[in-house]
Amino acid sequence: MSTETTPALEPFVLAERAGGVATLTLNRPERFNPLSMPMIAAIETELMALAADPSVRAVVLAARGRGFCAGHDLKEMRAHGDETDWQRRLFASCSRMMLTLTRMPQPVIARVHGVATAAGCQLVSMCDLAVAAETATFAMPGVNIGLFCSTPAVGVARNIGRKRAMEMLLTGEPIDARTACEWGLVNRVVPSEELDAAVRRWTDIILARSAVAIRVGKQTFYSQIDRSIDAAYDVASEAMSTSAVSEDAAEGMDAFLQKRPAKWRGQ
Repeated sequence: MSTETTPALEPFVLAERAGGVATLTLNRPERFNPLSMPMIAAIETELMALAADPSVRAVVLAARGRGFCAGHDLKEMRAHGDETDWQRRLFASCSRMMLTLTRMPQPVIARVHGVATAAGCQLVSMCDLAVAAETATFAMPGVNIGLFCSTPAVGVARNIGRKRAMEMLLTGEPIDARTACEWGLVNRVVPSEELDAAVRRWTDIILARSAVAIRVGKQTFYSQIDRSIDAAYDVASEAMSTSAVSEDAAEGMDAFLQKRPAKWRGQ
């Protein structure tokens, strides 16, 4: 069994809340924060708790150590190398956690430094926004060890497109932060010393917006994005119609027309 299950170890995820922003920090720095079964469970638990807390308006996903996340825990996987059912549980748990990121009412911002490889790259792709340090690198290198990065490709390909995803998958070669930004995997690239400030700028903006509009808008976005265009417009039109008669929409439009700051009412 992996030593990651030892109860005496530090928490897998450190959680902090301040001023409406929750920060979840992956806490296995000595091993580049691998997504072991316990790590996945810890992230899922923290995400679900935050999703149920209306006082949390934005979530930042960060990591300790020299890198963001190196993907699945290969030592743990090899310890269960002949157990197909265990492997199924691992990937089912990981997929559920990744989907939770998109189903939360709050925007989730990835704060990326160092390496984000395989499922770590997937983790970045499933966050709503991502800001990376100039020194960050991204890769789906499973092909190098005989294990194609099929699950990471689900999120990454939806960010960067098929040809670029296949380039990463077939070669296993890393891309730098600037390339990741050009391709659409991350939103911004900044010097390492400016990483926190760049994240804070986004959280400040989110905190100044309507919580109701963001919650409904995020849910609608992920509901429509993979549908046919006709079905997508049906989903989006219904969301707009119901949102247009909400208290926050009324306040926002009145504030705009009256040239004054809005005072949001909803949660």
